[in-house]
Formats: sequence, C-alpha cells, structure tokens
Amino acid sequence: MEADKPVRSISSLRLAWGQLWAIVRKDLRTELRTRQVWLSMGVFALLTLLIFSFAFDLRIENTAAVGPGALWVSFIFASMLGLGRAIGAEQERGPMDRLLLCPVDRQVIYLAKVISNVIFIGVVEIVALPVFAALYDLPIITGMIVPITLLGTLGIAAVGVIFSTLAANTRAREFLLPLLIFPLIIPVVIGAVRATEALVNPIHNDAPWLGLIIAFDIIFLSVSAILFQYVVEE
Repeated sequence: MEADKPVRSISSLRLAWGQLWAIVRKDLRTELRTRQVWLSMGVFALLTLLIFSFAFDLRIENTAAVGPGALWVSFIFASMLGLGRAIGAEQERGPMDRLLLCPVDRQVIYLAKVISNVIFIGVVEIVALPVFAALYDLPIITGMIVPITLLGTLGIAAVGVIFSTLAANTRAREFLLPLLIFPLIIPVVIGAVRATEALVNPIHNDAPWLGLIIAFDIIFLSVSAILFQYVVEE
C-alpha cells in the first residue's frame, strides 16, 4: 500500500497539470476569438503612456526619474481593466459556473486564471515596452526587464484574480475592484518601479527589489489559492 502512494501522487499531479492547462487553453481560445481584453488593455496602456509623455516636462534630466513610474502606472491600470472584464465576463456568461461544476480542484482553477491573466497582461506589456522606450528615450529593453515585468505581473494577477472574482457579482465592481486591489499591491508597485529604475540608473538603486516582489508573489499566491474556494462558493 505504501508503494502505491507515490504512484497516486504522480497521477494526481498529472491530472491537475492537465486540468490547469486545459483551462488556460480555453481562456486563450476565447480571447483569440473576441480580443476584447487585449484590445481594451492595449489601447488603455498606450494612451496612458502617451498622456504621461505630454503631461510631464520630459527633459533629459528627469526622464529616468518619472519614466518607470509612468510605465507601471499604465501596466497597473490596464491590468485592472483587463481583470475586471475577463473575470466579469465569465461570471455573467456562465463559463465560471460550469467550470465550478466540473471535478476540478479550486486551487487548480485559481492558478489557471492567474496564468491566463499573466499571459493577457504580458502580451500588452510586450507591445507597450518598445513604445515606452521610444517615447521616453530610456535604455530599458534589456534582459533584466523580463524577470521584473514577469514577477510584477504575477503579483498583480495573483491579487487581481481573487478580488475580481469576489467583486464580479457586485453592481459597483468597476469602482470596488481598484479599492480592493490597489492597497494590497503597493509592495509590488514599489518593487517593480524601483527595479525598473535600477535598469536606467543602477548607481543609486541597489536594494534587492526583486526579492521583495518574489516574496510578495509567494505569499499571495499561497494565501489566495487557499481562499479562492471560499470566494467562489459565496
């Protein structure tokens, strides 16, 4: 009997892995058909960057100071828009209810939704980063921008998915969602902005900001995965 336990564990992991990627593929196919989330997020992010470029006096001496903040503000606001639309549409049209009726672990559903939204936001970031580099004239397209944006996006999605699900059935979800998420993602915002600024001005920014983001991601992914089953049952 003891020898069967590792086999059962491996089978359970394979089943969970298959279920996770089945949900992610379903989300991606749905988005490729509609392109609703990508278009709204992409236009919003690009307009935000453009507005910031005109709103500030972006001379050579202050571009490095305000540029990373403007970049992450555009990412965060676009993420809120995308999370609200993606989760809200599933709640209204019924796919989430049908998914919850399937014999799938709630933690697998949560992780799949986080991965899907990281991909959605990541596509927008891939488009927005070259535009940002051109508008703000900053050498930001380096190898280190990949882990910074990936870890920062993961933190936003980890918090955003559970609170988007919580607020999806409320009438004031567009108003409630930012109020719930923004205070919690402050560590990610600070870490991501500072780490991005370090790419431009590394001399004055040597704190372990990536470590802060990694710690945040681990904590909130773990806690949110446990709490998700209670949120979806409400």
